[in-house]
Amino acid sequence: MSRPDPSSPNDSRRPQEDREPHTAGLASKLNWLRAGVLGANDGIVSTAGLVVGVAAATANESAILTAGAAGLAAGAVSMALGEYVSVSAQRDTERAALYTERRELAAMPEAELAELAALLEGKGLSAVTARAAAEELTARDPLAAHAEVELGIDPTELANPWVAALSSAVSFTLGALVPLLMVVAAPDTVRIPVTFVAVLCALAATGSISAWLGRARRGRAVVRVVFGGALAMVVTYGVGQLFDTVV
Repeated sequence: MSRPDPSSPNDSRRPQEDREPHTAGLASKLNWLRAGVLGANDGIVSTAGLVVGVAAATANESAILTAGAAGLAAGAVSMALGEYVSVSAQRDTERAALYTERRELAAMPEAELAELAALLEGKGLSAVTARAAAEELTARDPLAAHAEVELGIDPTELANPWVAALSSAVSFTLGALVPLLMVVAAPDTVRIPVTFVAVLCALAATGSISAWLGRARRGRAVVRVVFGGALAMVVTYGVGQLFDTVV
C-alpha cells in the first residue's frame, strides 16, 4: 500500500494548512478587525465606567440613562472620527509611496529591476533565482511586485477609512449597549453588581473572539481586557461614591 504524498494538496495529514493566514486580503481583514475590536472594547469599558460611576452617586434612573446615552453617542462619533483620520493618513501615505514607486519604474526600470532582485536575494533566494524571479514579476506587474516586496503594500487593497470608521462606530455602539441596558434593566438593589458581572462577561467574550480571529492565545487576551474593564469600573465607582458622600 502506497503512502500518501506529503506534498499533495489533498493529503489529509495537513490540517494546519487551512488554518494558516494567507496574505491576500489579510491587510483588509486586520483593518476592520482592529477597528471593530477596539470599538467594542472601548464601548463596553467607557460606558460601563460612566454608568457605574453615576449609579454609585445617584439612584435616579433618568440621570443614569442620560449619562450613558450621551457617553454612547459621543464615544461612537469620537471613535469613528479617530479611525477615519488615522486610516486616511495611512491611505495617503500608501498612495504617496505608490506614486513615487511608479515614477521610479518609469524613469529607471533597469535600476528598479536590480533593486527588486537584490530584495528577493535578501529574502534568501540565490542571485540567479532572484534575478529570474524579479524579471518574471516585473513582466507581469512591476508596480505590484515592488509594492509588495519593497513597500509591503497591496495596491488593490489599500486601507479604507470609511470601512474602519463605520466598523469602529458600530462596534462601539454594540459594546456600549451592554452596560447601558443592564444598568437600566436591573433592580436598584443589584444594579451595580449585575452590570459589573455582565460587563466582565461581555469583555471576556470580546477578548476571546478577537483572539480567535487573530489566531492568538485566548487566555492572555481575555485576562487583559477583563482586568482592564474591572479596574475602570472600580475606579469610577469610587469616584461616584466620593461625589455621593460629598453631596
